[in-house]
Amino acid sequence: MKVQASSLRQGNVVEVDGKLYAILRAENIHPGKGTPVTQLDMRRISDGVKVSERYRTTEQVERAFIEDTDYQYLYQDGDGYAFMNTESFEQVTVPADVVGDVAVYLAENMVVRLSLHEGVPVAIEIPARVVLEVTDTEPTVKGQTASSSYKPAVLSNGVKTSVPPHIAPGTRIVVMTADGSYVERAKD
Repeated sequence: MKVQASSLRQGNVVEVDGKLYAILRAENIHPGKGTPVTQLDMRRISDGVKVSERYRTTEQVERAFIEDTDYQYLYQDGDGYAFMNTESFEQVTVPADVVGDVAVYLAENMVVRLSLHEGVPVAIEIPARVVLEVTDTEPTVKGQTASSSYKPAVLSNGVKTSVPPHIAPGTRIVVMTADGSYVERAKD
């Protein structure tokens, strides 16, 4: 199925020259002069080679037929990450290179969307936001709660981020999985 390059997002799978590529990053660039372009950072599914391509935003790209299904994360073992289909209870092991950088955000029983091409996992999409606990940060300074400055913090999954001054260790916060940035204090 042909789609415009500007509509492609992270996690989509495209077919270029007869080979399948999973999109790692998609960015639409609109220069002051000239034609807008879409920059795609992709990983070839067959051998894991990473490539970078530029397309005009109106250019047509072949999107591969992919089955997107909800899976529940179970555990990590030596070969990869184990997931279970939420409807058929069938288990599948996803290689570490397919999971990639989002592995740090995987939590037991988290529901993710796996993209399968002919039964083989080719891409993973995790929730946009996750709730994590702050394990280490600088102490709160009295009178600094209203300022717009941020301080470094380490989260329960080992990711480092910046949080507002009023956040103390043990506080649960909402974090964007795309870049690890602080969103808000968890409401639970």
